Amino acid sequence: MLTSRAARSRCGPAGASARRRRVIALVALTGALLLQGPAAQALDALVRTPVPAAEKSYRSARDALRAGVREYNAGDKEGAARALEYAAGQGHALALWKLGRMYAEGDGVPHDDLKAFEFFSRIADASTDDGGDAQNAAVTGSAFTALGSYFLDGIKGTYVRPNPERAYDMFNYAASYYGDPNAQYNLARLYLDGNGVEADPRQAARWFNLAAEKGHHPAQALLGDMLVNGAGGLPQQRVKGLVWLSLARDGVQSRKDEWIVALYEKNWAAASPDDRNEAQTQLQTVGSIKRKN
Repeated sequence: MLTSRAARSRCGPAGASARRRRVIALVALTGALLLQGPAAQALDALVRTPVPAAEKSYRSARDALRAGVREYNAGDKEGAARALEYAAGQGHALALWKLGRMYAEGDGVPHDDLKAFEFFSRIADASTDDGGDAQNAAVTGSAFTALGSYFLDGIKGTYVRPNPERAYDMFNYAASYYGDPNAQYNLARLYLDGNGVEADPRQAARWFNLAAEKGHHPAQALLGDMLVNGAGGLPQQRVKGLVWLSLARDGVQSRKDEWIVALYEKNWAAASPDDRNEAQTQLQTVGSIKRKN
């Protein structure tokens, strides 16, 4: 059962715990119900490429994880996958996450989004209320975020269908419970576009702001654009918006983020000289604070 709108709006520990159980149940239900019967067997034959069985024996999952990281960094990604598979078989969250990323990106293994989805699902299934240590919390939040992206777009040719409302649940949980900046950004996009949830520019700006403060450059860019233009009825804060856009532009590292540069240049060109000067002054202050830290 998908989380209701009323349940989503509840606050407090009891509501958060109930939402958490519902979200994790969604992941478990997907795996349990849709991986049964002849159709699943046919799907396995067509889509999945199993990791080769581990040829080495390891003293522990941690030992296998260390070997996997060492072999990955040395360029032996096939060997890394075997070691990580051993650790993942023992339920090691970081090994599950790394294998999920490798299959999602086709990094040293055949690209296989369904297999990645299932590795991330195992992390979500095993998550606990206390969240564990900081590393495991970050890994778990990232796994829920990845599941949200898969539910948003679906995985072609598999049982994972596009489901924006389920994507909302995954992003909302990862953003709220784990503070994952990618989840916060994706959740903001859903609110901005009215996809899987009723459009709400103020909620979009709130989540963009949380991600932006963590250095998420696409969130900084879209938040800046919203503030400069007063999008969705938000009060215009032109200088603050220009500052966010400038920080986003400074963080661009690849061609896929060229839209950030274009958004910055459009808003900067339309700004008044006074607003540009004030934004430059505030940026110097921001840079000074960063250098001190």
